[in-house]
Amino acid sequence: MDDVDFGSFVFFIFFLFSGAAVTANADNRSTYIVHVLPSLRPSTSSSPLHWYSSTLRFLPPYLRLPRAQILYAYDRVADGFAARLTDSQASFLRRLPHVVSVLHDRPRFLHTTSPPSSASPHPPASGLSPIMLPPSSLPSWTLASSLTQTLFVDHDLPSPPSFYRSSCAFLNVSSDSGPCNNKLVGAKFFYKGYEAALGHPIDETIESKSPLDTEGHGTHTSSTAAGAAVPGASFLGYAPGVARGIATKARIAAYKICWAPGCFDSDILAAMDAAVADGANVISLSVGSSGYSPAYYRDSIAIGAFGAARHGVVVSCSAGNSGPYAYTAVNIAPWIITVGASTIDREFPADVILGDGRVFKGVSLYSGEDNISATELSLVYAGSCGSRLCLVGLLDPAKVAGKIVLCERGANARVEKGSAVKLAGGAGMILANSQDFGDELIADSHLVPATMVGASSGVQIRTYILSSSSPTASIVFRGTVISGETPAPKVAAFSSRGPNYRTPEILKPDVIAPG
Repeated sequence: MDDVDFGSFVFFIFFLFSGAAVTANADNRSTYIVHVLPSLRPSTSSSPLHWYSSTLRFLPPYLRLPRAQILYAYDRVADGFAARLTDSQASFLRRLPHVVSVLHDRPRFLHTTSPPSSASPHPPASGLSPIMLPPSSLPSWTLASSLTQTLFVDHDLPSPPSFYRSSCAFLNVSSDSGPCNNKLVGAKFFYKGYEAALGHPIDETIESKSPLDTEGHGTHTSSTAAGAAVPGASFLGYAPGVARGIATKARIAAYKICWAPGCFDSDILAAMDAAVADGANVISLSVGSSGYSPAYYRDSIAIGAFGAARHGVVVSCSAGNSGPYAYTAVNIAPWIITVGASTIDREFPADVILGDGRVFKGVSLYSGEDNISATELSLVYAGSCGSRLCLVGLLDPAKVAGKIVLCERGANARVEKGSAVKLAGGAGMILANSQDFGDELIADSHLVPATMVGASSGVQIRTYILSSSSPTASIVFRGTVISGETPAPKVAAFSSRGPNYRTPEILKPDVIAPG
């Protein structure tokens, strides 16, 4: 099969996250998305915003206050608008014959987990590594400049295709285009739905009101899809080699839709509308609902994707990270390419050797200075030391100091458990997976020398500790190993599963990929 020429494609990548909390609004208005019949679509001589604003003037006098406020007008992926309305105003609009639906604006959530990626349609270099993300604590322009020089470098790429019409909305930078170039050809941000839910303007001392990524999700997803090849990449020395996205020759347009509490439907639809108008070929979206997938006619991502597909734009969405349970896949509309997560071909073994000689497979990305590799130390079970889940502040230092601690997964973050061990004076950690996730192994960059073992291994290690008078163990870190495991890839344990909750006769997810 010939290589696909991605040179003329523009990927539309949604991203990002910042950090504030939504509070109650001062008035009694909420944000609603109003979908109308296509026959009410404004004429070419009238702007959608002006047209839909005029329709609100027909509200009866007793419903005109507080005044309805339009946030967005949609005219490509949907017909309608998002507006601040009272419940009574929304109820009145629902009764109009040309109104299809009036939906509450709701937040969606980021789909993100451990780093990718070992797949590429272009000839790969040996030793592919996880994407190396720049520190999110850097000043915004330094961060953007760093991205341009690495993941989004435009070497050997000609000027963007003439059909693409986006802009680069970076502020307070040293040039009009900011970090945009022939690779990163557009950058916008959509925040009106979020600000409406927040009840006041975004606090720019906390969140970046710009397309800049302050959390890492957007960098992760955009570079996975179409990041340029970056030689010499590694993750804390692990998996050194060349990092690259799937479509290295494709352009990227980054449209920020996500903020601290999530990604609001009104902002998502506005971004999809803009992407189609700008000329994007592909929309990639790693965001979704929590719980079961909503009905298509109430799902703004499904509605927007259908509208985009009618314009010839391919829409690819993540299935979610709520596996291994059935019916957890979201973004499952038939016109969406639903992508599950797979394993990768690299391993980072860090095996546990017990004092009785038994060896248990584990994984880790620990690279700190306190390397206890192959050092035999006393081994204790966290459940006998104050907290089996290794919650911060609950471990007894008198029982933990200088020892390797067996912790169980659950309640708090995996890396946070290592912090609890370190604060109690522990020398290392063995993290046992929960029964829900079985023998799945996740390599983390731990704060103490640590490894993760499967649930069955954890049970055996715990039994050894509780039945021995002087249990000991060592952790042996073995670096990076190309597994060669067959079959590969396999569905990752965390990847959301089918069957399709809404249309069971259509299999979902459609494909799996590392990420």
